[in-house]
Amino acid sequence: MQPIQTAFFSGTFNPVHTGHLILASYLCEYEGFDEVWISVTPQNPLREKLSPEADRQRIEMLRLAVTGNPKIVVTDVEFSLPLPSYTIRTLDHLRSRYPDREFTLVIGADNWLLFDRWYESRRIVDEYHVCIYPRRGYEIDETKLPPTVRYCRAPLIEISSTQVRAGIAAGKNMNYFVPQSVYNYIIKHGLYKNNE
Repeated sequence: MQPIQTAFFSGTFNPVHTGHLILASYLCEYEGFDEVWISVTPQNPLREKLSPEADRQRIEMLRLAVTGNPKIVVTDVEFSLPLPSYTIRTLDHLRSRYPDREFTLVIGADNWLLFDRWYESRRIVDEYHVCIYPRRGYEIDETKLPPTVRYCRAPLIEISSTQVRAGIAAGKNMNYFVPQSVYNYIIKHGLYKNNE
């Protein structure tokens, strides 16, 4: 029996926006993944720590965003693992817990260019597959990628969570930058009014 091809897409998602969802959909429809598991990172060692309340809200917004799409699954697996959150620990945990799945790490070209700074980056490439998606301003030389790493041709979406937060803080209508359900949640809970 073939393993279930599962893309593991981890990030801050503060908040999730349509660019994230287009990428997840692209991975299923064009890159041959059976499912995409989206995971909120509780504490990225390379970024500032967010509050537990903000963590819960990011997970809830992701769940609202993917409702109705069985190929895109929200997981909070990283919240049950020791901090700081290292990708290799998460991948090892997933492989152990779900032996019927083959996990591929999904990262942006910007992260790939810093990948050697990641904890146990060499082991990630040696033991797992990596799928790199494009980011404007970050060129990847595909001829130099290891055999377990591939570059996908996902559409380049010029939306960022930073842009969404700044727009909301400035009183702009960011309705089409995030799914309607997520926008309603943001407004209802008064999120990002101070760009926090």
